This record gives sequence, C-alpha cells and structure tokens, in this order.
Amino acid sequence: MTGGLSMTSLSFKLAILMILLPVLAGFAGAQEEAATYRMPPQAIVDIADAPRTPSVLLDPTKTWLLTLERPAMSSIAELALPEVRLAGLRINPATNGRSRRRVGNRLKLIRIADGSDRPVFGLPEAASIDDVRFSPDGSHFAFSHTTASGMELWVVDVSTGRANRLLDGLNGVYYGSPFDWLSDSRTMVAKVVPSGRGAAPASAKIPKGPVIQETSGQTAPARTYQDLLTSPHDEDLFAYYLEAQLVAVTLDGQVTELGPASLLSRVDPSPDGKLLLVELIERPFSYLVPVGRFAHRVQVWDLTGRLVRELAQLPLAENVPIGRNAVPTGPRAFGWRADADATVYWVEAQDGGDPKAAAEVRDKLFTLEAPFAGEPAELSALGLRFRNVNWGSDRIALVREWWWQSRRERFSMVAPGSPGEPARELFDYSYEDRYGVPGTPLLTPTPRGTRVLLVEQGKLFLVAEGASPKGNRPFVDALDLRTLKTERLFRSEAPYYEFPIAWLDTRKGWLLTRRETKDEPPNFFVHDLNQHETRALTDFPHPYPQLAGVQRELVRYERADGVKLTATLHVPPGHGPAAGPLPMLVWAYPREYKSAAAAGQVRESPHRFSRISWGSPLYWLTQGYAVMEGATMPIVGEGDDEPNDSYIEQLVASAQAAVDEAVRRGVADRDRVAIG
Repeated sequence: MTGGLSMTSLSFKLAILMILLPVLAGFAGAQEEAATYRMPPQAIVDIADAPRTPSVLLDPTKTWLLTLERPAMSSIAELALPEVRLAGLRINPATNGRSRRRVGNRLKLIRIADGSDRPVFGLPEAASIDDVRFSPDGSHFAFSHTTASGMELWVVDVSTGRANRLLDGLNGVYYGSPFDWLSDSRTMVAKVVPSGRGAAPASAKIPKGPVIQETSGQTAPARTYQDLLTSPHDEDLFAYYLEAQLVAVTLDGQVTELGPASLLSRVDPSPDGKLLLVELIERPFSYLVPVGRFAHRVQVWDLTGRLVRELAQLPLAENVPIGRNAVPTGPRAFGWRADADATVYWVEAQDGGDPKAAAEVRDKLFTLEAPFAGEPAELSALGLRFRNVNWGSDRIALVREWWWQSRRERFSMVAPGSPGEPARELFDYSYEDRYGVPGTPLLTPTPRGTRVLLVEQGKLFLVAEGASPKGNRPFVDALDLRTLKTERLFRSEAPYYEFPIAWLDTRKGWLLTRRETKDEPPNFFVHDLNQHETRALTDFPHPYPQLAGVQRELVRYERADGVKLTATLHVPPGHGPAAGPLPMLVWAYPREYKSAAAAGQVRESPHRFSRISWGSPLYWLTQGYAVMEGATMPIVGEGDDEPNDSYIEQLVASAQAAVDEAVRRGVADRDRVAIG
C-alpha cells in the first residue's frame, strides 16, 4: 500500500496490486534463469542463523531448570523430506512421526539454589530432541529423538546427567507426546510401531472401483479443511501410519505390550498409575472432516491392556453446527481429576452443540470414580460453553466457561467431593476488556506428576498479563477464598517486562520470573519478595547484537472515527531526525471487537525484547527500513452491527492512521510505505 490511502475498497485493492506487480515480475524474471537458491544480504543471513534463546522447563521439585537449545532454522534437506498428508495430519513416512517439528539439539541443567550448571552427556550425535518430560519425582527426564529412519525414547538421570536410549520405534504421528510417565517415576507408557509391520500400502495402478460418498439426506453447514482423505488408498495409509502398539517401558529397558495394536489417538495414565484413559479411532473414516472429528471410542484400561469400562462410543462428527461455540453432541473433553486416584471427568452439551439455540444451560460437567460401576455425578451446570477445569481437592476446583458472541468469561468454584453443592462464582467479565482480566490460577506439581491448584492458607494465586494504559505489566495476586479480596504480591515494573513463572516457595516469598527489556533477551530470575532481593539464574546473550541499537517505541494514535490504536515502531540503529524519512513496512493483523473501548486498549509492552522469527518483519531494519510492528487494526461491531458490515472501511482507516502517525513523526516517507 503506497501514498495516501483511500477509503474505498477498489483503491485498497489497487494499492496492494501496485506492490505485488513488480514483485511478481521479479519472480517471473528469476524463473527464466537457473533455478537455484539465492541468499539474502549477509546482515539478514547473520540474524536468521543466530542461535535462538533457549526454552526452559522447571522440574517438579523446583530444584532444576532444564534448558533446551533449538536451531535457528530448518535446513533445506529437512524441508525436502517426503510428507504424507492424511485427515489433517502431516506425516514423515520415514520416521512415522509428524513432519516439520521444531526440535532441539542441546540440553543443560541449571541448579536453582546457586545457578551452577550440570551438563547432559551421552546425547546422540546431531540430536533432534522433542517431547521433553520430567518424571513425577524429578529424578529423570525423558525425550523423543528423531533419526533419519524413526523415533527413539531416551531418558536422562538428573543426578549424573547421563542420557541413555530406552527403545526405538515410537509412533509419533498423532498430536501430543508419544509417551507419558506413570506416577511411580520408574515406568512410562509409549505408543510404538507394531512389530512386523510391512511396507506402506501401495496405490493401485487401476482403481478397484469408484470413490463413493453416501449422504444421509440431512442438510448441514460444512467448513473447509486441509489435507482430508480422498480415496480408499488414503484410508489404508491413514490406518497404516496411525496404528500403534501400547507398551510399558521401565528405566532399565524392560518392555511389556499392553493390549492389541489399534488406532490409538490418546493414552493418559490415571494419577495413581493403575489405569489408562484410552481413545481409539474407528472406521468409517470421513472425507469431509479431519481426524479430530472421526468416530472414536473412549475406554479405561488396566496396566495389562484389559478393558475396565467403555465410557463412550462416539460417531463421526460431520454435522457440527458452524459457530465459535459449536461443539459435537455427546460426551467430550475427557480427562482425569488431577487431585484424585482415578476419577474421570467429561462434558456434555445441553443445547445440541449449537450456539444459536436458546438454552439456559449450555454444558454439564460430569465425574465418575473408579471402579466406574455407578452412574456419573453431575458436578456443574454451565450457562456458557465449557473451556477448562483446574482441580485442587475435594473442596475446590475452578471451572472456566466462555461465550464468543458476548466475549464473556466466567470462573466458578465447585466442590468435587460434594457434587450437589452450588457453585460459587469468582469472576464474570469480558475477556475483551484486557484491563479487567483477573488472571488465571497458578498450579503446582504433585508427587504423582499431575498439576493442581496452588492453595496456601486459604489463598489462591492468580497470574495475569496485566494489561494497562501503560502497556502490559504482569502480576501475581493472592485471592482470599473466604472474602474474595485480592492482594497484589508482585507486578512488573519499568524498565522491565517480567512474567511470573512459578512459586518456588510461597512462605519464603521466592518467585521465579522471566525478565526482559527492549535491549536484553529473556532471562530467568529468582525474587525474594520478603527480603526484596533478586538473583539471576541465566545469562542468555543477545542473539543478534547487530540490532542492539534499534530504537523501539510503543506509539499511540487515533483512527478517523476516534478508535484508539497502538503499534510498536522500530527505527534502524543510528537513525536520527536529521537523516530524513525512511521507507516503512507496517505489519498487522485485523481483529474483531464488540466495543470500541476494548479495541482501543493497549495490547503490548514498551519493554519487551524484539524476537525475530523466520516470518518476522524486523529483518527489514537491516536494509534501512522503519518497521511498524503489531499495528492494531480493530474491526468493531457494536450492538447489532457485525464486523463484516464495515470490514474494508475500518481496515483501510486503520492503515491510514498508522501511515499518518509515522509521517507525522518524521519517520516514514508517505510514498514508500507497504502494509502486510
């Protein structure tokens, strides 16, 4: 988009076309030459190849931080590997895992008490690490390692740092981790490729018959999806790659098969480690929806693979209504109560799963305790759609519900040990009003490997992004469950953006945080809130020091209709007002809102470090461009008005305001602005 932006749809499209024509012409010219890869300017190469700041995992005992380093980019060789796309899954046929995962290559342990390092040794050469999980007691952690021909399960002894391979042949096709720990911290359950499996089904050169899809005669709205099944051969391939044998594997490498090989999508051990919640995909498969909508059974098995109880047999979900809060009918969202030995919970829609249907109760939450012989107990009836539940004890669980149309969210406290006891409402608010969001509860690990509500002396702890007119200022509040009054225990202060990660010790006031500034990458700190002392745990370097002098500012301005807007304006190092206006790239994504007041709230922090991913617009800073990142472009539909009623007009007005503000500041040349 160039020059003064018009308020008409036609000129909006023409402006985009003016940018694309020379770009497309350049591509056409390039195709006439030899088809070889080209390198960008060296300044961009240096940033793209710079090591990324490691990701960090806190162990259950809160003794260690585990850091995982990841390569900056995937190689051309990795991107060129074969990929099979089936029912919404993208599969690497050579490894029987998901394709194009973001894996790590180096691990290190950091002791929280003194910041000392413990290296992890014995790792495979050219490691490809994912699915990192600590044992419940923190004595070991396990991870998957992907080779050229398959996936392996490895384990590391924290006391020594020694890594060892336990087994190969993991089946990592489906979402989530292909393994999980039992509560004894000595055993894992894992999905593996069935032994003796032959080659993948070959496509018949001559089809056996036509592809037939049968309609029930009912009409239903349908979404469009990527990578759906299209033929009987696709069905055979899907079953071939998804089929898995469930096994139990101990730390000394003993492997025991559990039940028959089947189309396993999910396996979740009970907190007491004696049972397994299992979901199995069933035929007939669908050509209209992805695997998450396929027919499936939900069962409870014991640790020999014997069926204890079937909880649900759910059909294909091809006729789910279209809408933000639309869900399938029947039981859904199965899980274990994190605070109990073996109690299953699930949710059932009471409105046919249709958000347009009138209903006082949208969902009901049920529980059923082992040995699963009786009838389920109704724990909560919800006026909005179920989002999640956090378990604490027989006296407390927090149920979170939401509704898209009104942007409403509600937290209620229930007593799982007394299903007939009325729920107590804690919060009811618009999640679009970011300044008023109370936060989400902090959880703490249990000795069994689950995570439950952290409650100390009758107080629950809430953490939030802390949006404010000055930018995001994360905080921790203590909520008194008797009076429902909150006490602010911690809040991020300038010049830092500091997010609370976990309480290390509530009584001592030790809080683990992740701190960054606009010039310093995220690092981890321990706060002693009682003694008002702070100690650094990590010292990750600036990944791209050549951009250390970039000028970064959170700017505020208004759209022509009065809606307040914000953006983060980046200017190249050393550029001052005397240098004159620059070419500028505005990078934005429009979002829908129900109110102009909510749309105008600040969504960022002026103190955050600028991360540069593969798709970041900030590479253009090296080429002398200014960059307006995260420019808000709200599409407001208040009252009975819908956002699409004036989508283009509001989009163009937001872009116009962004350009006008940058020009007013003397940063941008109005005739050299692009908006993406």
